Amino acid sequence: MKKFILFLCAVVFSLTSCAKKPDQKTILRYVRASEMYGRGNFIETIENLNKEKKFPPSLLLRAKAEFFSGDIEKAEKTCRKLLKIQPSFYEGKLYLARILREKGDSGAAIRLTESLLADYPQDIRALRFAAELAGEIKKYDEAAVFLDKAAELSVESALVLLDRARLRWVMGKGPEALEDLSRAKTMLPWDTPLLRSINNLEKTIKEVM
Repeated sequence: MKKFILFLCAVVFSLTSCAKKPDQKTILRYVRASEMYGRGNFIETIENLNKEKKFPPSLLLRAKAEFFSGDIEKAEKTCRKLLKIQPSFYEGKLYLARILREKGDSGAAIRLTESLLADYPQDIRALRFAAELAGEIKKYDEAAVFLDKAAELSVESALVLLDRARLRWVMGKGPEALEDLSRAKTMLPWDTPLLRSINNLEKTIKEVM
């Protein structure tokens, strides 16, 4: 358990630029809240993190729980507190943009999303959200550009799954490899040479199995 906590500390700390490293109590609180959030217990998640004032991952998780529980005002307040502590926190900006759209402030949501894309032009989530915003104001050509870019990037994700499928196959994990290949095929936006590689490996695994 101690090793797991240390590993999680390294992961969550890598997501932040906090000068002060979070203590184990803060990490454990975050772990418990994450489990609650994963089960859809948003109210319990919020209650568990209500006393958290400074740890960015916990503030983000609380903002998300507040957002999905329907408390948009609190979600915005928590997001802004997070971004005051760490202005460069990507997911904090993305959720604040979602909150602003939910509140009907599309202009602010668009400006924030444009800022995100300026820093992260290859992030699929930001591209999809930008396409949604553009579509809502009937800028369909602009939305298409964003989605075309996201579709191109999805090929990279398919390559990751293909590489993992090859590794799993070498490790003797045929069913898991086939699952990765199936997911990779659904990510391809068009017929590409990559599809041939996926199909060939899939055929080989099925013949051996």
